[in-house]
Amino acid sequence: MLDNPLREIKEQILTPAAKRVGKYMHPTTLSLIGFSVGVGAGLAAWGEYYALGFLLWIINRFIDGLDGTVARMYHKQSDFGGYVDILLDFGIYAWIPVSLVLDNTSEAMLAALFLLSTFYINAASWSFLAAIIEKRGLSNPDKKTSITMPTGLIEGAETVIFYGMFFLLPGKIVILFSIMGGLVILTILQRLIWAGQHL
Repeated sequence: MLDNPLREIKEQILTPAAKRVGKYMHPTTLSLIGFSVGVGAGLAAWGEYYALGFLLWIINRFIDGLDGTVARMYHKQSDFGGYVDILLDFGIYAWIPVSLVLDNTSEAMLAALFLLSTFYINAASWSFLAAIIEKRGLSNPDKKTSITMPTGLIEGAETVIFYGMFFLLPGKIVILFSIMGGLVILTILQRLIWAGQHL
């Protein structure tokens, strides 16, 4: 929902750092560093160091945006790089909710499993649809991502916000997981409706 309006702002913010970092580091290396930081965010959450986890989450998201900016700026975009980036993102998206409830109640674990289940269904909803869009030549030539996918209620920006709240409000984790999972389901339905209208 917020990704497209925020994309240009994000590029402007990340461009100075990308100019410096891109001279010395490949975008996929940045993706792997960001993934490592995300793993650290989950470990911090597991140890109940929520402020540290939140800080590492924000750094992870910064690096995740930076790798794409570097790739575009230095003409190092590749389907493989985009694919690796998505896989690492989903690994972190799965790891953080689990890490937040590893020592928690069964109610929290059920909420985490619900949220993660919606993520995987959502991944299928947009990835398969993106492949069809590319196959039919319907992609946007000015796209800033590796693939074109229809927008939805929960995208990258909303994920950053929700995950930030997970760290800042760990006592509300069950309701936050449930709300985000419900919104992801609405996103899946949005894309299903879009597919019914356009395919």
